[in-house]
Amino acid sequence: MTEKLFTPFTAGEIELRNRVVMAPLTRNRADPATDAPTDMHVTYYTQRAGAGLIITEASQISPEGKGYLATPGIYSDAQVAGWKAVTDAVHEKGGRMVIQLWHVGRVSHCSLQPDGGQPVAPSAIAAEAMTYTEEGFVPTSEPRALALDEIPRIVEDYRKAAAAARAAGFDGVEVHGANGYLLDQFMRDGSNTRDDAYGGSIENRTRLLFEVLDAVTGELGGGRVGLRLSPFSKSNGISESDPMTLFTHVIKGLNRYGLAYLHMVEGQTGGSRELDAGNSIDTLRGLFEGAYMANNGYDRDLAIRAVDEGKADLVAFGRPFIANPDLVERLKQDAPLNPLRQELLYGGGAEGYTDYPSLQDSVVA
Repeated sequence: MTEKLFTPFTAGEIELRNRVVMAPLTRNRADPATDAPTDMHVTYYTQRAGAGLIITEASQISPEGKGYLATPGIYSDAQVAGWKAVTDAVHEKGGRMVIQLWHVGRVSHCSLQPDGGQPVAPSAIAAEAMTYTEEGFVPTSEPRALALDEIPRIVEDYRKAAAAARAAGFDGVEVHGANGYLLDQFMRDGSNTRDDAYGGSIENRTRLLFEVLDAVTGELGGGRVGLRLSPFSKSNGISESDPMTLFTHVIKGLNRYGLAYLHMVEGQTGGSRELDAGNSIDTLRGLFEGAYMANNGYDRDLAIRAVDEGKADLVAFGRPFIANPDLVERLKQDAPLNPLRQELLYGGGAEGYTDYPSLQDSVVA
């Protein structure tokens, strides 16, 4: 009998051959001159095309949206061409692929910003986080607060990025609203102390998120747009005094868009799944009327159980996909997984990127 995790599923308008998702994974290997994907990206993603859905590494929507060295963008002709080579190759293998649209906000460094400027944020409050530059990992720079008349430009950058994603051949996009980046910064009272239409009340603090979703779904249709949230994560120094009330409002508001899916980090990003008293992923998940994608610390048994019990429609795997290009087949067979070479995660070349063996390679060897 085939476990439900390995059966087809339709997320909005995107038909998937299984419910195993490759989570977005920053690898810092874009062309340093153009922030465009390269031939290495074609190989890397094509190796992993057995996933029901690939979500690309987070990709900045503008030069200002960049927060880490050698991350790809989706705003220039060179970047669109680079990604088109990737999507063509993945589609040839029968895969499906969406790009994660990213603006890091305050989680950046002046050396990565246009003309060495300050990163932008809802308020001039430092992230107290680290980022990756030519000097290695360094503290993020002090941000400046976005002026009210700059916010429409941010929304338009998301719309343009969605259009560029379509031109690059993606099956859809995922809006990154998680892990302490710009949209998350606006939503949280620990990083947003504005006193205008984008600050104060929950309605105001979530205004930018909904304006971005209006723009992106207006460009692509809701059925080709996903959203990632991390309601209880403290990633990149983010904080919120009442996450249940905030994310209850957010998730109820999502139902009008007919999104392809809601992708939630369950607990601390890349960390504990334990939640503080009064916080509940199940409660939030129950508010969403569309497909639900679970993420954070899932192994084979937990993923199979979550889908069988109706707690998730899709399950995203992160680091296991780095070390196991054929992860879906390994999960199906309950085969052993390759060990992850942690020291090769960020930056570099093919080593630790495209040289992990598949089961087939192992048999041949």
